[in-house]
Amino acid sequence: MVGMLLSGVLCDYGFAGGWPSVFYVFGMVGCVWSAAWFLLCYDSPATHPRMSTAERQYWEKVIGTTDLAARPPTPWRKMLMSVPVWALAVAFFANDWCFYTVMSCIPMFMHDVLGFDMTKNGTFSALPFLATVTMIPTGWCSDWLRSSGKLSTTVVRKIFCVTGFVLTGCMLIIVGYSGCNRALAVAVMFIIQGCSKISFPVVITNQLDLAPLHAGKIMGLTYTIAIVAQIAVPHVVGALTYHRSTRFEWQIIFFLAAGIYAVSAIVFVIFGSGNLQSWADMPGVHVTNVEQLQL
Repeated sequence: MVGMLLSGVLCDYGFAGGWPSVFYVFGMVGCVWSAAWFLLCYDSPATHPRMSTAERQYWEKVIGTTDLAARPPTPWRKMLMSVPVWALAVAFFANDWCFYTVMSCIPMFMHDVLGFDMTKNGTFSALPFLATVTMIPTGWCSDWLRSSGKLSTTVVRKIFCVTGFVLTGCMLIIVGYSGCNRALAVAVMFIIQGCSKISFPVVITNQLDLAPLHAGKIMGLTYTIAIVAQIAVPHVVGALTYHRSTRFEWQIIFFLAAGIYAVSAIVFVIFGSGNLQSWADMPGVHVTNVEQLQL
């Protein structure tokens, strides 16, 4: 949100000719953040010098103290042949397609269709990202439904994924028909961001449901698929708006995103899972006791 807001201001009033200042400012922020990361982050609670004894004991109790080298080898073949893993990858792809459509392409929509100047463009492009707070109650509700035993993890994951995908897809179609009504378009995009965050906790936590010990590898695999969406979105939007960047051309972009959401929702409902997989290598845990483990 800050990035969108600050970028618009820098383009109009920044140094080095305006728009180049955006790259300089965020490049410097990245360098400072990298320095902080190297100074403050450690491999485990046991090796962190600035952690209290109470906090260290808490984290060792939660995540264990098992040496990473002692963990079982990654079952790459089974992982790559796992249908739930690929269903999650498809859902991750759809999630990123919408997110990067909004993040990287909506400023162009606001400029070309709604007629905002750069400063107002940055401001109104930033507003929809306030709706990301939807993730907090969504996460709480998801955990409550699982921990209370009301619904299984699989059912909860599918409900939240499909609900988020369907609502976001519908809102994308609506924004395409908002005409030149600026207030309505910004309001609908705010709702789009809020609805998309209903499904977001699913695509970033389902890896832990499938195989906790290999969640990092699954995240790497599924996020690699999602990266394809990040690469494709600007090219697709550029190709579809090449001639005039009209409202009709943007309607096609929004319909495409809604269609990707619809297909991904169907795939995840049919093939997605919240169960511990048979290849997950959890020592001493039987797959038949999956729900007890997750709860």
